[in-house]
Amino acid sequence: MEGLKKMLNGIVSLKVREYVKDYCRRNGLLTLSVIAVVTGCVLGFLLRSLNLSTQAKIYFSFPGELLMRMLKMLILPLITSSLMSGLSAMDTKASGRLGVLTITYYLWTTFIAVIVGIVLVLIIQPGVGSEIDGHHAHSGPVMTSADALLDLIRNMIPSNLIEATFQQYRTDLVPIVKNSDSKESQANYVYVMPDYHNPQLGHPVFLEITPAPDIKYKIVPSTSKGMNVLGIVIFSATMGLLLGKMGERGAPLVNVCQCINECVMKIINAAMWYFPFGIVFLVAGKILDMDDPAHLGEKLGMYFITVLSGLFVHGLILLPLFYFFFTRKNPFPYIRGLLQALVIALATSSSSATLPITMKCLLENCGVDRQIARFVLPVGATINMDGTALYEAVAAIFIAQVNEYDLDFGQLVTISITATAASIGAAGIPQAGLVTMVIVLTSVGLPPADISLIVAIDWVLDRFRTMINVLGDALAAGIMADLCRKDFEKKNTSSSPAPAAAAADNGGGPQRRDTVISFGNQSVAFSDAPLISHRCDYVFEVDGDSVLERPVACYNLCQV
Repeated sequence: MEGLKKMLNGIVSLKVREYVKDYCRRNGLLTLSVIAVVTGCVLGFLLRSLNLSTQAKIYFSFPGELLMRMLKMLILPLITSSLMSGLSAMDTKASGRLGVLTITYYLWTTFIAVIVGIVLVLIIQPGVGSEIDGHHAHSGPVMTSADALLDLIRNMIPSNLIEATFQQYRTDLVPIVKNSDSKESQANYVYVMPDYHNPQLGHPVFLEITPAPDIKYKIVPSTSKGMNVLGIVIFSATMGLLLGKMGERGAPLVNVCQCINECVMKIINAAMWYFPFGIVFLVAGKILDMDDPAHLGEKLGMYFITVLSGLFVHGLILLPLFYFFFTRKNPFPYIRGLLQALVIALATSSSSATLPITMKCLLENCGVDRQIARFVLPVGATINMDGTALYEAVAAIFIAQVNEYDLDFGQLVTISITATAASIGAAGIPQAGLVTMVIVLTSVGLPPADISLIVAIDWVLDRFRTMINVLGDALAAGIMADLCRKDFEKKNTSSSPAPAAAAADNGGGPQRRDTVISFGNQSVAFSDAPLISHRCDYVFEVDGDSVLERPVACYNLCQV
């Protein structure tokens, strides 16, 4: 073994070895994840020829299922802890400006994505001339646009926070059949039927026509499985803002949230090495469940190309242009730091499940301020669905083209507005866009049952639009960090009373970090102090050129 090592050291130069080590340290996990996606695709198509049973497919997909469960487990603690700790550290003015800019930017980019999708689908016209059998099947009434909008508002204010962690409110329509009155059903009709043996004679036939029963639909409150992320985000953001106003009284809960956030990030760092293994079986299992690819390509090939073209234009051209316009920086080095999150988004097709990885990439690779990332990312994973909005607009117009239904300009405007609004209510879970698609279709009078046209290929497109959703969230965090940089610099400057003292005391050497404790008329560095029995009055945090002064909270354990 030693001889082989010496031989390799002699063949490979020190420079090459250092480059390989540095590459593996920086991009090793990303490379493994990309290889895992390719391996999963190849393995899935190879195993399709074996015609595995349903039970065998479930067993085969089990490692991928563990990956999804692992990511979903971290969503709730990450959202609550990051929002509470992040917003509590901001002052009211800075957090208000950041919130307004973030939500305005999200709505604007979502509306731009819808416009891109509408323009492309009108140019390519993938549904013209398509002959898809069985698309006129009727599946009964569905939720109206008004009910869906009201459900979105109801989910913003959950009635039970514990319940919001695993289900959300949904309106159901229950059919109530009313039989017609007997008086209305006594319309008799007499027909003369020819006699079979004697055609010249006939015999009367009495036919009683009974009207169809009157069916009315009753609105019934119900629930659907899945975390109510929107309600949890709004509650956590409100708690964070109020904790910041409470000052030292809210510090214990803020410290708990910060500890939870750090623990979640450490769990992510440990779990990252399982991701490539789980991705292989997650992707391969989905390919095994797919219908015949050749048949799908023949029916929905142009629709697939249209959606991918729209996602490409929005994600790789428009969003980087927005980033360059606001920050005056090259967006592609920034995007390079997000590749790990984009690969996980491609594999899981869930922006909420990818949230922990996106947070890690922004903090470690892109250098985004922690406070901004903790606010912008959870909000973006909830309301910023650029890819979903584009997909819903393209799908609605595609269904109209299949049904030979001409849309006027007013209906196109309606689609653009409803697709933007519906994408906000789409949960960050796989294939959530199919649920909100009902709002877009019913707004222009299209049959919601025709969603079945695109279900077969939706799982593939869902992965690509999730990548665009995650990319949009991350680029928004970079833009907000640049726009709100001055606000946070002012805050740090105002809380630093003696910026030059630390550097002077350090003799111009490297920056030091220490804690100074003041008691009575004495001040001593914490690292040089023995155990102090006196009551502390103030604590000074020395960090480089900054000295932060904060009073020490005193708690009476016997007082409630």
